[in-house]
Order: sequence, then structure tokens, then C-alpha cells
Amino acid sequence: MKIIKSATIDNIEAKEVNVEATFTKGLPSFTIVGMVSAAINESKDRTKSALLTNEFKFPPKKITINLAPSEIKKSGTHFDLPIALLISLYEQKINFKEFHIFGELSLNGEIKDSNSIFPIILSLVKKKLVKNVLVCENSALKISKIPNIKIYCVKNLLEAIEFFKSENKDRFLYQKEVLAYNSLNINSDKFYYTKEYKEDFIDIKGQENAKRAALIAAAGNHNIILEGSPGCGKTMIARRLPYIMAPMSLDEILEIAKMQALNLKEPSFKPLREQRSPHCTSSKASILGGNNIGEVALANNGSLFFDELPHFSSSILEALREPLQDYRLLVSRANSKIIYNTKFLFVAAMNPCPCGNLLKNDNSCRCNELEIKRYKARLSEPFLDRIDLYIVMNESNIKDKATINSEQMHKKVLEAFKMQISRGQKNLNGKLFDEDIRKYCTLDEQSNEILQKAAQNFNLSFRSVNKVLKVSRTIADLQSSETISKEHLLEALSYRRR
Repeated sequence: MKIIKSATIDNIEAKEVNVEATFTKGLPSFTIVGMVSAAINESKDRTKSALLTNEFKFPPKKITINLAPSEIKKSGTHFDLPIALLISLYEQKINFKEFHIFGELSLNGEIKDSNSIFPIILSLVKKKLVKNVLVCENSALKISKIPNIKIYCVKNLLEAIEFFKSENKDRFLYQKEVLAYNSLNINSDKFYYTKEYKEDFIDIKGQENAKRAALIAAAGNHNIILEGSPGCGKTMIARRLPYIMAPMSLDEILEIAKMQALNLKEPSFKPLREQRSPHCTSSKASILGGNNIGEVALANNGSLFFDELPHFSSSILEALREPLQDYRLLVSRANSKIIYNTKFLFVAAMNPCPCGNLLKNDNSCRCNELEIKRYKARLSEPFLDRIDLYIVMNESNIKDKATINSEQMHKKVLEAFKMQISRGQKNLNGKLFDEDIRKYCTLDEQSNEILQKAAQNFNLSFRSVNKVLKVSRTIADLQSSETISKEHLLEALSYRRR
């Protein structure tokens, strides 16, 4: 019996699979077993065609291919190449132990990439289960960004067979590519960013307070709600936030690329944080995850934008409390449990009342007090307690002027980011855990007294106090201050919801 190592995606993580083959006497047949999907069953026809097209004789034996362990459901077309190699080299004494092999076969034997190959290999590398992989050129181009792995590249089935027969395998070695983006080197770690601003803050006239809050949110990864009249610029600010967010580590870039691939999109490998913007009519399963990956998981290391926040169902908003607090989400299914990382910047926009005109100067609001109370009551206190910055925006004015662009704001974010990472923080200020808050967000005696009085006067919970401390730390970082002073704390308190 011969074995080739491969793997399959189980929810969002990879599980190693051994592709086993036996050739026994009996009526000629070809069977694939091991709880396989329809795509793998169809591999029989692709493999037969690829072998016969390349003038290989199909063995006149009973061929059984087993994908072990059999208790795991397997899916994906990338098992074609290992199956074809086991059949074509069944008489050869070749050891496949050192390699994991992935590739879909076309009918003429060409090897193709599939969406699942990149996330599978990334997951295996993180688990330290793989050292050498054999893939096609398109797959190699994607996985070349993954560190600590040797990539061998072949174009077709004939080259793959030649690879295993050859003594000089290094001639098939794929040269890794370096990310060609701007980068920062801090504490021996490298962080990447881009200076592309397809949507620029220079387009937003006025709204200085809201832009200041957006800068703080981007610099510290703080959750933010923007409240204001229709047309005042709430959505414009939210759309521009990803372009000025903090630089990304290679791990974050690869993790975003992995989720893009699992979402059947071509990974971009750009150091630009993803923004997910589900509609308010989206189902709970589409946002939190069910049979497919939800928006909350896809927004990890990026931002999640809810426009018209009160129109989302209360069950969705209440379910967001865990990912906003713990930065992870546990989804339990009948036969499995999945943990999604949810370290995203939550951005929301809402009107001040059902008609939206409550804050306008012309007194055109037609809502009564009961309607406004019902509208605001759609957002519970425990949910709002998880928001760092709550901004009420001014009515837009034709005389307002633009004062700052995205490049200037991004430069300030980069400086604040350097301070945070140089302190030894693993997370940005907005995502610090309690023990990190005590370490990095210390106050002097005067500031501590102010915070205690504010907590009593405004009835702040312990969570709210921690939010104030984290925002204060970011404001101090934006001003290149090593310590949190009174002015930083007072500004942070001004962003709490009243």
C-alpha cells in the first residue's frame, strides 16, 4: 500500500488526510472511499482521462483509493493529483513521505489551482504539519507568501511524475516572493501598509469632531457609532476608515487572504484591511455564520460596518455582544463547534429618530417622543456599553470646508501605531484585555480622581471605565505622549454616550 499526504478543509481549519491506494486481483474497477464529496468522486473520470491522454495504461486491477481518516468529511478537487500519482507510479518504489501534494487535474493532465489549496496549506503551516508541498504554478504564486515552507512547482501530470523520479528536485523549487509594499520595522517585526486612498477624507466638509473620532478609532481599533441627520457624512466617514487603519503584520495579511479564499474570492494579499457591510435585512446566519462563513468572521482584522444600525434585528445586535467583548465567536452546530476570531473595528451609522430630522435646525422632525424612544430602545444598554466612541454629528452646512485628507490622517495613525507596538503591545489599544489595560493605561492621581467622579456622575460600568482608559491611551499616542494626562482623559470622556 502506498500513501501520499494531502489535507482537507474542516470548517475553516485544515485536517491532514492520507491518500492510500491498493491494487488487488479481481475484476477491474476504480473506487474512492472515505466519506468523500461528489467533487472527489468525480475525480475518477478526471484521473482516468488525464492518464490515458498522456499514454499511461490504466492498471487492469481492482483499484481502491482510501482517504483516511474516514470519519472526516472530505471535499475539494485538489485530491486529483495525489490519486493520479499513486496510480501512475504504483509499480515504482518511490517514497512520498516528505511531501504534501495538492492539485486539480484537467482532462489533458494539466494541473490547476483551487480555492481551498491556499487556506489548507496556511492552516497546516500554522500547525507545523507541513514542510514541503508540490503544487501547480498558480497555487505556488499564492502560497509563496507563507513563511517556513518549501514549494515545489509542476505544470502537468508528466512533470509531477518526472519530479518524483528525479534525483535533483531542487530544479522544481519555486522562488518565494517578498511583499512589495511600504513597511515599518518595529521590535524586529515587520508591518505592511499601502498609501492608496480611493476614498479620501478630503471629500468630507466640516464635521471636525466626527473626523477626530474616526482618527482615534483607526489609530486604536476602537468601536464607533456615528449618529446624525441623513446626508451629514456618516457613511462617507465609515467608507474611508479602512484606508487609514493601522499597518498589518504578515500573519494578518495571510489570515485575510485565507478568509477571502474560503469565501470563494481571489486573495489580494494587499495590506488593506477588509470592510464588510451587510444590509440591515441580512439574516442572523449570514452575519454570525451557519453553513457558510458569516460576515463577522470575514471582517476579522478589518472593519464591520452596519449602516442604519437600529434597523438590524435585535437578535443580531445582542449576538454581537460576545464578538465585540471577547474578540471571538463560538458557533455550535449539530456535529461540530467552530471558533471564529472577531478582532474587527465595528463601525455603525444611525439616524437620531425614525424620520432622521431630529437634529436639523429647521424643526422639520415629525416624530413624537414615543416614536423616538422606541427607535432608540432598539439598541440595548449592554450592546451600547461595548462601543468606545459615540459621536453625534452636526447638520451639514454649505459653508463648511475640508481641512484634512486621508494621507495626513494615516500619517498620524502610523505614528500612534509605532508607539503602541514599541511598548510591547500585541494588540492595539481598542482590543487590549483587562491585564493589558492595567499595564499600559495607568493614570496619575489627578486623572484617577477625575475618572472616579465621572464613573459616579455618569453611572459608568467597569467595562465603560476600561473603554475610557483605552481611548485615553490612544489619544495620548496620537499626541506622542508616554503618559495619559488630564486632557486626554477628558477628551475620551467626551465621546461617551449620554
